Amino acid sequence: MASRTEAVSITTAATSLSDDLAMRTRRYLWTMGIRTVCFVSAIFVPGWPRWVLVAGAVLLPYLGVVGANAGREKISSKGLEQVVPDLTVRALPAPETSPGPSRTS
Repeated sequence: MASRTEAVSITTAATSLSDDLAMRTRRYLWTMGIRTVCFVSAIFVPGWPRWVLVAGAVLLPYLGVVGANAGREKISSKGLEQVVPDLTVRALPAPETSPGPSRTS
């Protein structure tokens, strides 16, 4: 039996809203934790690394908020996939109207 290198997806269902919210919350908390470490380390580290840590402490809040507010895009191993609606599907044609018996009293 040949081994497979790529997992086969059998559904295109998105993650649940609660799972998505939990993932974004964890990502934001990790970013803010790293920011706190950068801020505290900048107090004790001398020289040019201090300025790198200060830059991290200044830029990470922006990156954390942008990452937390990111939508529910589907991310696969191939990268971010944009869901594009299929515009080639057309509606059924309107039914033909035929003159039927008229109701007159």
